[in-house]
Amino acid sequence: MTEISKNKSKKPWYREYSEALIVAAVLALIIRAFVVQAYKIPSGSMEDTLLIGDHLLVCKFIYGTRIPFTDVSIPGLKDPARGDIIVFEFPEDADVSWWKRRDFIKRIVGLPGDQLEIRDKKLYVNGERYAIEQTVHKDPRTIYPGTMPSPQDRRDFMPALQVPPGHYFVMGDNRDNSYDSRFWGFVAEDKIKGQAFIKYWSWDSDTSRPRWGRIGRLIE
Repeated sequence: MTEISKNKSKKPWYREYSEALIVAAVLALIIRAFVVQAYKIPSGSMEDTLLIGDHLLVCKFIYGTRIPFTDVSIPGLKDPARGDIIVFEFPEDADVSWWKRRDFIKRIVGLPGDQLEIRDKKLYVNGERYAIEQTVHKDPRTIYPGTMPSPQDRRDFMPALQVPPGHYFVMGDNRDNSYDSRFWGFVAEDKIKGQAFIKYWSWDSDTSRPRWGRIGRLIE
């Protein structure tokens, strides 16, 4: 009996290279959508916790996530908690095209059902002062009730309000220079993209040098 062997045709190098790139791209998209995503800090609203030029990673699955273009949700490991630093879709961008929507990063200070009030820059949650060491006030001015209307009024004095179900109240750690829930309202839970957890790189544009001491630090 004569055995006949057939030589399998080898794929051209460019096809193998293209297939490898496609697989890598798909895996990267899956990781970005469901596991972790990188962000860069462009403003000083979270100083000194996060500085301009900090690069950080955001855990996408910790609060649960939804499979894109479907109604299927994947349960999370925990619910958003007071003190968490979250990345979310800016609520005022809800009516703009998806590629123009912006992501914001702030700290959760109010949970669903909480009653919040700001008096003379001080935040009160459910009638008790809520103060954390990360909060900074870099503007010494205080706007008192009865003075002429100013954009700072809402910043330093906010009437008592209650956080509605399924929503969160967020603020920047740099309280005097943060455009947050004091001005545009609450963040819906389904707009939260994840929790920031580590700084993997930091670049100081003023000195054109890395901030070595910030790299690899957990975000608190």
